[in-house]
Amino acid sequence: MIKVKSRGSETAEQMLRRFKKACEKEGLTKDIKRVAYYEKPSEKRRRRSRGKPRIKVAR
Repeated sequence: MIKVKSRGSETAEQMLRRFKKACEKEGLTKDIKRVAYYEKPSEKRRRRSRGKPRIKVAR
């Protein structure tokens, strides 16, 4: 769980900015976007295979 405490005379906007940075650092925003909609298993496999670098073997 991410917690943000006020630092002295910090405004709410500054605290919100720090909270968003902490969420991005933890990978929380990426995870939320990933589970925001249903992805079929075949689409997951296709996306993962596209993300991997392909190595060509010279013969």
